[in-house]
Amino acid sequence: MNDDQLLRYSRHILLDQIGIVGQEKLLAAHALIIGAGGLGSPVALYLAAAGVGHITLADDDTVELTNLQRQIAHDMHSLGVNKADSAVRRMHEMNPDIQINALKLRLQGDALDAAVAEADVVLDCSDNFPTRHAVNRACVRHRKPLVSGAAVRFDGQISVFDLRDEAAPCYACLFPEHAQDAEMRCAEFGVFAPLVGVVGSIQAVEALKLLIGTGESLSGRLLLHDALSADWRTLRLKKDTGCEVCGQAS
Repeated sequence: MNDDQLLRYSRHILLDQIGIVGQEKLLAAHALIIGAGGLGSPVALYLAAAGVGHITLADDDTVELTNLQRQIAHDMHSLGVNKADSAVRRMHEMNPDIQINALKLRLQGDALDAAVAEADVVLDCSDNFPTRHAVNRACVRHRKPLVSGAAVRFDGQISVFDLRDEAAPCYACLFPEHAQDAEMRCAEFGVFAPLVGVVGSIQAVEALKLLIGTGESLSGRLLLHDALSADWRTLRLKKDTGCEVCGQAS
C-alpha cells in the first residue's frame, strides 16, 4: 500500500483482526454484486469504501423515482440511468483507486457462470427467486461463498452459504427450487426504507469478513430482523442431504 492508502484505510488497519495484512487481502479481492437496488446500494458503497480492489456490479434496470425512497446509491440525476452505471459513479467518487466493472445486464447462463467463477465472494442483492436460485447454482458449481439478503415490508433476512465447505447448506437447502411459496417483492408489498440499509450493511460486513478471513460468518445460520418490533432472531441451518442442488454436488 502507498501512503494515501495507509491513511485512507487507517481505521481498518488499527483493528487487530484486520491490520495491514487484512487490508491488503481486501485490495487484492474480487467481489461480485448482483443487483444495484435497495440492498445493492449499501453493499456497493461499503465494499468500495472499504477498499475491495475489484468489484463487479450487475443490474439491467434503470433508476425510477420510486427507487429513491431507499436506494441510496442513486439520486435525482440518476433518473433513467442504468442502476449499475449510477452506482459505479458514486463508488468511484468515494474511492477512485479501485477497479469497478458495471454490467448493464441481467446476469444469467454463461455470463453468470463466468462472473461467479472469477469472484472471491458473491453477494446476492436481487429481488426475485429465479435469480437467487440461478446465482446459488453457479456458486455451488464453483464453490464460491454466497452472501444472501432479502427485505420486504418490515422484515429482513441475511445468511451466508459458504460453499467452500462441503458440509455447509446452500440457498436451495433453505428455499427449494420446486417450492410454491408466493414471492414477496417490494413493488407489490412495500418496504421500509432503512431496512434495506440494515440488511445490505450486514451483507457487506459478512463479505468483508470472508475476504479477510476473520471472525465467524453467518454460514449455517439465518439472521432474521423484524424492524417493527426491533427484534433479532437466529435460526440454525443444516445441509439438506437430499438437496437437488448441493446434494448432487457433494
